[in-house]
Amino acid sequence: MIAHGSAAKRHRQSERRRVANRAVRSQVRSGIKKFVDAVDTENKDSASEQLQVVTKLIDTAAGKGVYHKNTAARTKSRLHKKLNAMA
Repeated sequence: MIAHGSAAKRHRQSERRRVANRAVRSQVRSGIKKFVDAVDTENKDSASEQLQVVTKLIDTAAGKGVYHKNTAARTKSRLHKKLNAMA
């Protein structure tokens, strides 16, 4: 049991943040999967559209602090490399 009121508040806050961060991470992962599927089907137009969507999701997640900015940059770089390898 939580002994102090402040500890209870911290626990409530961390639980809310955990759920919100999980949702953001899930959206990013789903977007990446859609992009990879588009790359696998060799559909360059669809893949470039998905890349724009995923890039925005990753930037939003990095802005919220869900991902570190270097992690976001590295992930976007790898996705761009996948798209460019199609050509």
